[in-house]
Amino acid sequence: MRFAYQLLVYLATPFVFLFWFWRGFTRKGYHDRLGQRFGIGFPDIRSGSIWIHAVSVGEVQAAAPLVKALKERFGSLVVVVTTVTPTGAERVRRLFGDEVVHCFAPFETPGAVRRFFDRIRPRLAVIIETELWPNLYAECGRRRVPLVLASARISPRSVARYQHLTPLFREALSHGIIIAAQSEQDAQRFRDLGAAPARTFVTGNIKFDVEIDEGLAARGREFAARHFPDRRVWIAASTHAGEEEIALAAHHRLLESVPDALLVVVPRHPERFPAVAGLIEEQGLDYARRTGGERCSPETRVFLGDTMGELPLFYAASDIAFVAGSLVPIGGHNLLEPASLGLPILTGPHLFNAEDIAQMFAERRASQVVTDAGELAAALERLFADEAERREMGERARRLLLENRGSLRSLLELVEPLTRRFATPAGKS
Repeated sequence: MRFAYQLLVYLATPFVFLFWFWRGFTRKGYHDRLGQRFGIGFPDIRSGSIWIHAVSVGEVQAAAPLVKALKERFGSLVVVVTTVTPTGAERVRRLFGDEVVHCFAPFETPGAVRRFFDRIRPRLAVIIETELWPNLYAECGRRRVPLVLASARISPRSVARYQHLTPLFREALSHGIIIAAQSEQDAQRFRDLGAAPARTFVTGNIKFDVEIDEGLAARGREFAARHFPDRRVWIAASTHAGEEEIALAAHHRLLESVPDALLVVVPRHPERFPAVAGLIEEQGLDYARRTGGERCSPETRVFLGDTMGELPLFYAASDIAFVAGSLVPIGGHNLLEPASLGLPILTGPHLFNAEDIAQMFAERRASQVVTDAGELAAALERLFADEAERREMGERARRLLLENRGSLRSLLELVEPLTRRFATPAGKS
């Protein structure tokens, strides 16, 4: 099985590289430090490091409290954060600046993985959520690097696919890996794939431990008062191609009953900002752009959030949140950001990136699923017409977030014994 996997990796790597190289012409950042994908160009961290891998934006955000805790407790070691996507890299830069070292994760070829380990010299590895890479796991085992899968999950739809490769994953999970699963169901799926029961724990999802900025709500109100005062505002957050059309169609319908409504649309990827602006113009809607610094007039119908890193502020300036990536099969984005602000949440049906969280929100009536422009418009009309329900739905979301915090503490209890043999707590010598 391992020989077949290695052969597949080597055969696939040229195609993966070509895809990455081609994508770099349309998406900023994919050509950045391309050599690191092959294990070339990593910084030489001679003192050793704590390595945290977070695929993209959502995982980076989830890792933020963990990074902060590790920096506070073990300041003698460099923290390296790897991502796969450029948007994840940008989020690392905005969240941590120079406090961590960012690298792009290498491709899964044995040589690239070895060169990565040779340079960053991890003493501890923490992988956020589910990234099952047999060669990477095996290298941790060979070098006796403790590996923790934090907020680990395996979706039900992935189980059947992984079971075809059970011997390979059983070997990969046999290197003393600690599984900190999101739920008992996830823990059992890892056991079924070969994880050691004695090293498989249920710690919850660290995404619930997102740091809550107590001043954000006030800044959001101030922003709204300055840019679009006295408007009823809903946000379509982190939209993808095909979703802006649905959001704009819903907004057209909404304006018939709520003529002062304003849509704040925030595309997920910055390279799509011009295309979305063009789409709004085609729809004949008066709009303002964040980068233009314009104050919305009474005739403005859409505010385009064409900046990076300001989504939390736009959420805080809104009354209702539609979390995108869910009307098209992307898998949905983070429900916890608007929940932390007590916003009522609408989503599409494609929520497989975090099915467990989405199910919790649905069961608590803290979110509502809509499938098209008509259902989205109807949900918005109902919530704008019923202020009490809007507030109660947002409060249910906020309580759900608060009730599920504490995963970080449980995770640190698992991680801390692994660090005692090599790390000096910050402030001590």
